[in-house]
Amino acid sequence: MNTTTQLIPSVWQRLMALVQTDASGESVLRKFLGGIAPPLMGIIIFLGIWHVSASGIHTSLGTLPGPVAVMKQADNLYQEYRNEQVREASFHERQKNRKAEFMASNPGEEFSEIKYTGQPTYLDQIFTSLYTVFVGFMLGTVIAVPLGILCGLNKTIQAALNPLIQIFRPVSPLAWLPIVTLVVSAVYISDDPMFAKSFLISAITVTLCSMWPTLVNTALGVASIDKDLLNVSKVLRLSTRTKVMKIVIPSSLKLIFTGMRLSLGVAWMVLIAAEMLAQNPGLGKFVWDEFQNGSSQSLERIMVAVFTIGFVGFMLDRTMHSLQQMASFGQRTE
Repeated sequence: MNTTTQLIPSVWQRLMALVQTDASGESVLRKFLGGIAPPLMGIIIFLGIWHVSASGIHTSLGTLPGPVAVMKQADNLYQEYRNEQVREASFHERQKNRKAEFMASNPGEEFSEIKYTGQPTYLDQIFTSLYTVFVGFMLGTVIAVPLGILCGLNKTIQAALNPLIQIFRPVSPLAWLPIVTLVVSAVYISDDPMFAKSFLISAITVTLCSMWPTLVNTALGVASIDKDLLNVSKVLRLSTRTKVMKIVIPSSLKLIFTGMRLSLGVAWMVLIAAEMLAQNPGLGKFVWDEFQNGSSQSLERIMVAVFTIGFVGFMLDRTMHSLQQMASFGQRTE
């Protein structure tokens, strides 16, 4: 009874805090609703238009599925993932029992384990794409940031590299992919490769297409550094390494992260196209396989993949935005 009596004032205080005005004279509840209502209304209107118009669109794979059908298919894909997990766990359990029996009857001999070869599920394809885009993006960042710093500090290097940047920056991933495929197939020859060729092809294609925003923004950030700071480094006779680490990078960090944020968005779009065209494992291959499959559920699965690609891209952008905010020391960024 005493607990309930103490809880009521606490709840009442929380409710009153919501309707109290802040420094701008606007209630916290009104500000919260004003922030969430417009996007929520936009989503509801979009779903309504989609639901009404879907039944009237007929394709070679059937009627365009509505929101409910797509949600059901998303649940089916998740259930397929859970079922595959159960099958894999059962396989490993049976192999564990076989190994115990073999070692009991053949002490001292080596047991040859069999690798599980189940089909990759939808969630496996998502993780494959995320891993590939991360490797390609990081490789591009490692190349672009040092080159951008060199271009920003040295006008001669910038003049030398600028024509190449302007030529290669607009090249489509569909043009890079055949070249990368041929080069990797010719150079990366091994009986026991560390990485699959399909992974390298996708990652390198992502690198070649996504590094340019980071390079350009890094060069711009370095070139925009206050000249007084650079003059101080000359007065103190700082080494090039110290000047770059203590002055150049901290001063241009905001624009570097802006470039990285743009590059990550480009990398995600490029990866899906590369996976689809080259039939490399990932979400792009999933979409293409479903299109070629042509079953009654293919269109629903493709639309699930479309929303997944968009949602993952949104989350990647929000992650980079948070890092950009940290690098900007709380300054507002768009």
